[in-house]
Amino acid sequence: MKILLVEDENSIAEDIRQALEAAGYVCDRADNGEDAWFLGDTENYAAIILDLGLPGMDGITVLKKWRAAEMNTPVLILTARGSWIERVEGIDAGADDYLPKPFRMEELLARLRALLRRAEGKASPVMRAGDLALDTAHMRVSVRGIPVNLTPLEYRALSYLMHRQGQVVSQFELAEHVYGHDEEKESNAIEVLIGRLRRKLKAGVIKTRRGFGYIIEEAEAPS
Repeated sequence: MKILLVEDENSIAEDIRQALEAAGYVCDRADNGEDAWFLGDTENYAAIILDLGLPGMDGITVLKKWRAAEMNTPVLILTARGSWIERVEGIDAGADDYLPKPFRMEELLARLRALLRRAEGKASPVMRAGDLALDTAHMRVSVRGIPVNLTPLEYRALSYLMHRQGQVVSQFELAEHVYGHDEEKESNAIEVLIGRLRRKLKAGVIKTRRGFGYIIEEAEAPS
């Protein structure tokens, strides 16, 4: 899943970027308000981590412009400002969660996972589709309780499809959330990746909608 990180302090941004990528996310970064606003307005992100103290255009202004443009991407605010007034201002501007600096990276990742789940109406960190289970907190995948070892790319693809369960995801959209800008890929990379996933999962859970993309269907509610 592709995350936009907006942070002007290089050392903090690099620590967060490494943590995000280790947790299976693709990370873009902006270090000023103008670039942040442009990227958030033009790119498709699963979530945004936004620092308030930015050069050029402050984070509150960026967030207000996004929300005024009806962009509903979940936003987690980071700030060194400790005042409850500023915290309320950020939430009123459209933030979905708030994390003051300094913070533990584990908490940031947990809050991000929760934002992503809530955006898709999911409460549990363990997502299920038939015999398939994906534990987002521990990055574990199993089929009928048997662990399945996935590569980072395979995990990213499966995680995105599970978060979009019940929705058709095009090859282009999936590629955006699986590959970083600097990762080289063949024209049929997504087809090959899905093929590998299907062989490993052996659950028939990833279906193709020809001409549209891939879908993991939602389980039918018991009658």
